[in-house]
Amino acid sequence: MPKLRRAVAWSVDFALVLVLVSALAALTFHRISALVTDVPELAARGGLDLLSSRGDVAGASRELGLSLWNTSVLYAEQAFGLLVLTVFLYQWACLALTGSTVGKAVVGLRVGPYPPRRVRAARRAAVTTAADVAVYAVACVLLIEGLVMLSVLVWAVAVALFLLNALPVLLPARRSLADRVAGTTVTGIGLSTPAATRPVRTS
Repeated sequence: MPKLRRAVAWSVDFALVLVLVSALAALTFHRISALVTDVPELAARGGLDLLSSRGDVAGASRELGLSLWNTSVLYAEQAFGLLVLTVFLYQWACLALTGSTVGKAVVGLRVGPYPPRRVRAARRAAVTTAADVAVYAVACVLLIEGLVMLSVLVWAVAVALFLLNALPVLLPARRSLADRVAGTTVTGIGLSTPAATRPVRTS
């Protein structure tokens, strides 16, 4: 059941991503909460804005609100950036050092040639990260920035890239887009190398 094993491996790895997402979401919420509940800081900034606006209370309030919003958006964008970077480093380090992510190790799979060279591991990690996380993160950032139509378009691209990476695993060669870009194959116990990628013996 090689297809099922790869699906289980992906599920385990994605569960780790969800744990990371939850941690970053909690951290970002804490940072934003601290931003809007720091009364002395808000009072100082509000007073400074009021003085610089020459008594324009409405304008000062608008400037303070805009500043808080921009800072909150920055915190959220930093969280998305950290998510993408962490997922890439996880994929790259696991492949370069052991040839397997945690999910693949659980079901007895590994990426060959074993272990992949660092550049090859980086290419595979980049495609996997883009398909699973990065493009979705870009879509979310665009939505936060108020670019709704562009965000929807990028979401569609993200779904297409995910399917383009995942569906080829169902074919006889069992090579995802990440495998093809990096020149790798997934092998393991009871999982023979596909004929399309098996090295030819020479006498």
